[in-house]
Amino acid sequence: MKIFKPEIRDVRITRYIQPFREGGSLPALVDADDGFSYVIKFRGAGQGRKALVAELIGGELSRFLGLRMPEMVFADLDESFARMEPDEEIQDLLRFSVGKNLGVHFLNGAITFDPNADEIDEAEASKIVWLDALLMNVDRTVRNTNMLIWHKELWLIDHGASLYFHHAWDNWEEQLAKPFIQIKDHVLLRWASQVAAVDAQYRTLFTEENLWNILQVVPDEWLVDEHGQLSADDARQVYVSFLQGRLANSENFIKQIQHERENIV
Repeated sequence: MKIFKPEIRDVRITRYIQPFREGGSLPALVDADDGFSYVIKFRGAGQGRKALVAELIGGELSRFLGLRMPEMVFADLDESFARMEPDEEIQDLLRFSVGKNLGVHFLNGAITFDPNADEIDEAEASKIVWLDALLMNVDRTVRNTNMLIWHKELWLIDHGASLYFHHAWDNWEEQLAKPFIQIKDHVLLRWASQVAAVDAQYRTLFTEENLWNILQVVPDEWLVDEHGQLSADDARQVYVSFLQGRLANSENFIKQIQHERENIV
């Protein structure tokens, strides 16, 4: 049985370069003390720490599937950056984000995936669609593909809109057996002809141990419920149980994918 143990490095942000204003949460390009540049997802942004948790889980599961995902790091932001920022909106964001944030390696020169111009292998497309249905990722559409072409290869970015059940902890069990209706808008749906084969190959690899190994690297401070109802380990158990429940009912979202493909192919 394949065992997956992700390792996330720690870096310190040394220079704030610019915000990406096309993103509602104002991610930013920064330099870090390891000599690399990163796109930072800030803990103080609109969806806060939960978007960082979804990003980390989705990114590492993508890597486990053999999909290309830029390296993620924990990026420490010092309080001095807020004092030096003249823009009040960004200043507030930085002040609320002091401490540990999530950085994604910046793919310099990458371009946005264009479904009308770029080609993708059906096996790779099927993995991505299957994973997005598992994670209930609503944000990989024609309007916002969240995929890049870098050195003629497809790279995934931004899983922050996944696992949206965690914005209301009290109803997560209701989502386990549901199909994923929003898959009809997935930008890769027409190429996803092999989702049943992907499910058969990978569902058994997403074991409780492998899922826990991913959740173990998520910082406690990102997981503790704001209202004090869940401890970090309580939250980890909910995520693991949610993913295992979705996998146990994967037939439902696979049928939904196949049904939606019949309407467009």
